[in-house]
Amino acid sequence: MEKRLTRTEMLFSLGFLFMLVCAVGAFFYGVKIGSDQTEAKLIEQTKHLSGGKTSLVPAYQQQDLVSFYHTVFLPYREFQNEWTQTLHKISTGQISDSASALKGLASTAKQKYKEANLASVPASSPLLEQSQLQLLKGLKLFGEAAQRGAGSAKDMSVEELVKELVKDAFYLEGVKQALTGQVSYYYAMMKWSSSVDPHIPDQFSTTSVLALGKWKTLPLVVKNKVIAEQLKSRMLIIPYYPQDLTSRVDQFISSGQASKMGMKTLGSVIDLLIDTEAVRSGDFDTSKPVLYAKELLPQLPFFFPE
Repeated sequence: MEKRLTRTEMLFSLGFLFMLVCAVGAFFYGVKIGSDQTEAKLIEQTKHLSGGKTSLVPAYQQQDLVSFYHTVFLPYREFQNEWTQTLHKISTGQISDSASALKGLASTAKQKYKEANLASVPASSPLLEQSQLQLLKGLKLFGEAAQRGAGSAKDMSVEELVKELVKDAFYLEGVKQALTGQVSYYYAMMKWSSSVDPHIPDQFSTTSVLALGKWKTLPLVVKNKVIAEQLKSRMLIIPYYPQDLTSRVDQFISSGQASKMGMKTLGSVIDLLIDTEAVRSGDFDTSKPVLYAKELLPQLPFFFPE
């Protein structure tokens, strides 16, 4: 005969089931709350990794400028030095096999492109991102120009070959891209300096004519950026750095020579120094203790070689 539960037993069973359901519900609710809190905490901790407006990572940190120098700018400069030296040797007859020399330049451009392309540049410093892209384009175009020159070398004299190289469309665009990349890098240095010293502007627009009186009032990092722009406007690939030309300009002015010659604009002094080949690599290092002892500069190897 089937035994029925008493009223007390029935109430006890229902109460137990109710408590069990509540306990399970509370467990899963606690898990959800804990999960939401953990997720919120992780989002808060990783906000600085995003490129949004809430980013906490400062732009143009000195360590980024140094890393960029070693991983992007230096590989490009190494190629540029090899390019200028090789073309000089070809034009002066020091190299007999021009085709092989140009093929070597194309190979070097490809190698340096790979090196610079591997570099990681922070999105918080867009000028460095731009500079990397521009220098990479320059390397690629220089490589194309060298390869084209190698294909034509056997059918030309040395003089004809060099003339064709410097008129080549790939070469000209390569110069433009590389010099634009150099301007972007020096502009990034100016941005960093401005973040350290509020008296240094974070931007400076160069007019077509810059008076020497105005030039003398500019901080060194601004002068270097202006010189990089001057080199770009002249489409000049030179063996020295912008700061080498900056120092020669300042020496020329401080010596009184600019005044004696009646020069009043930066452009006229630059043209004279370049045309007379009065600038050498290392000029900045020589003049730094006298002219720039108190100037703010990032700790980059070409500013502090020692």
